[in-house]
Amino acid sequence: MKISPRAGPPANCSSMSTRSRIATVRERLGDLDGLLVTSLPNIRYLTGFTGSNAIVLITRRKAVLFTDPRYTLQSVAETAGSGIQARTVKGPLELTVVKKLKGLRKVGFESGTIGYASWEHFAKAAPLEPSKGLVESLRLVKSEDEIAAICASVDTNSQAFTAAIGRFRSGMSELDLAAEIDYQMRLLGAEKPAFETIVAFKANSALPHARPGAAKIDRNGLLLIDMGSFRGGYASDMTRCLHLGAPAVKTRQLYRAVLEAQLAAIDAVRPGVKAGSIDKAARGTLEKHGLAKAFVHSTGHGLGLEIHETPRIGKGDKTKLAAGMAITIEPGAYLRGHGGVRIEDTVLVTPTGVEILTPTPKQLTIL
Repeated sequence: MKISPRAGPPANCSSMSTRSRIATVRERLGDLDGLLVTSLPNIRYLTGFTGSNAIVLITRRKAVLFTDPRYTLQSVAETAGSGIQARTVKGPLELTVVKKLKGLRKVGFESGTIGYASWEHFAKAAPLEPSKGLVESLRLVKSEDEIAAICASVDTNSQAFTAAIGRFRSGMSELDLAAEIDYQMRLLGAEKPAFETIVAFKANSALPHARPGAAKIDRNGLLLIDMGSFRGGYASDMTRCLHLGAPAVKTRQLYRAVLEAQLAAIDAVRPGVKAGSIDKAARGTLEKHGLAKAFVHSTGHGLGLEIHETPRIGKGDKTKLAAGMAITIEPGAYLRGHGGVRIEDTVLVTPTGVEILTPTPKQLTIL
């Protein structure tokens, strides 16, 4: 396994400024006269704007961010240096944007985030064409600054896990522990959890996306915790399993099998390898242990400004990994009535292999 040590700031990717990102979008417009950007993560990536209401129009000559009066000062401050004009609009943003579309021959739009009513408005002003992930393709490979932000998020997440487990007491409910985890994230500087924190005890751990409930964590059994934080706008993701009391032989075997699968998948990560090959490495290992049917989800996913990004580390995915991609590796096996095990790290594809960013140890911790 080629794992690169981290020593100081990451140096495998050059930083891409918002100004150069907009220039790259223009280069990729093809026969489009412009691009409507409605995805808030894409808007943040291109402009630096972090508000909750905005539309960006990029044409060959101009780039304008439209937002409402709540964000007048914020939009100007956050887009400074991006080469984009921040414009405050009273009323629905679409009505103003429509006026700017008139005269354009063909405009790209983000079909995954635009509502039908908005599409109707825009389509009356100019011919529209789906942009097919134009901005998302730029986000695949992270810049040096983005990798540093992901590393900070990962470290915050792991520290929150350690702090919360240190405050665990037998008899806490799943909800209690989930709340403690989220609280510790905030104390350590996270803006918010990256998703609803999963705390699942005993049979509940066999539910891959279990929601924490009133179940008391007070007797012998598996405890699965899946958690992530947003810090500096970037996500992290980690799953660890613990056990109250001495684990049964079946549980130890299950854990060893999943750990072996996770390490096999990590070992397969390197530039040029298809995402589906990473999934195949994990799935093949679990199949050898007779657990193929117990693995019911993909092996991982990209992350960054969103908790789930391209590439999907799943069966048959043909996306080729490249240095600078941040992904999760998270195989699992779930046995009804017994419990489930999932082990997840956030990792970075490097020029020579892979770097595991998550510092939390992976042994089955006994509480």
